[in-house]
Amino acid sequence: MTVHQAKGVRPLASRYLANMRKHWMLYVMILPGLIFYLVFKYVPLAGSVIAFQNYQIFKGITGSPWVGFDNFKFIFEYRDFYNVLRNTATIALYKLVIGFPAPIVLALLLNEVRLMLAKRVMQSLFYLPHFLSWVVVGGIVFELLSNQGAVNMIRGWFGHEPILFMQQEQYFRLIVVLSGIWKEVGWGTIIYLAAIVGINPNLYEASVMDGANRWKQTIHITLPSMFPTILVLFLLNIGNFLELGFDQIYNLLTPMTYSVGDIIETYVYRAGVLQGQYSVTTAIGLFQSVIGFALLWIFNRMARKTEQGLW
Repeated sequence: MTVHQAKGVRPLASRYLANMRKHWMLYVMILPGLIFYLVFKYVPLAGSVIAFQNYQIFKGITGSPWVGFDNFKFIFEYRDFYNVLRNTATIALYKLVIGFPAPIVLALLLNEVRLMLAKRVMQSLFYLPHFLSWVVVGGIVFELLSNQGAVNMIRGWFGHEPILFMQQEQYFRLIVVLSGIWKEVGWGTIIYLAAIVGINPNLYEASVMDGANRWKQTIHITLPSMFPTILVLFLLNIGNFLELGFDQIYNLLTPMTYSVGDIIETYVYRAGVLQGQYSVTTAIGLFQSVIGFALLWIFNRMARKTEQGLW
């Protein structure tokens, strides 16, 4: 480093230190989040090496023998893996197509409610299911769809025979998507409502002068103004495309629906935790992360054509 470069670095470092001293409370506020990601996201990355080992718990990472890509070869030759991958991709696609637009639609509908008290009450009602665990929600779903549940009771009024929905393969994926929407749609609207609030009111006033009704205002002002937020959240969803969440599937899965409901997370739990195949399940998790990163990179490149994106 030359003397000129050293002189340029010192003022830059001094400015950063001065900024940290001035806004030290903000840095303290983000410290717990940084520690969380460091401890639970970055440090565990070192454990990914066991995907290339025949990991033995008593020998640890340093004592377990290296096997290269044998674990990846095993999972690609394992006949049940493709069924698990197909189930995961299918349910993820259902959630993306049906579940992703749901909070956008709800945010637009709530934005049209003019009575503030009614709007707040509805927001609270939609938010509440988010705070329930999937154990509770799973119990509610099983009760509603049971032989004597509310759904079959209504069907009985019209002379239809009861259906054991939770034991039928053709209904399982739809139940997963709809129960996920019911639980999380209210929580997902928070960011979209914040984006709507940030829209310049002058745009609406100008559209009223031009004779635009509420529908045209939504199509030509609200949705385009929300597009950057929608795109960012879409990219984040794409990055987690194969991560459906263990809790929901595990609490809704039954032996009769394993063929359509067994996903990567439930397989990893069964093979890794219950059977102790740590290296194989780590390889599956690493494969899952690589696919997610590849999809995120591809869709982010496409988003850059609209001058938007995560990076």
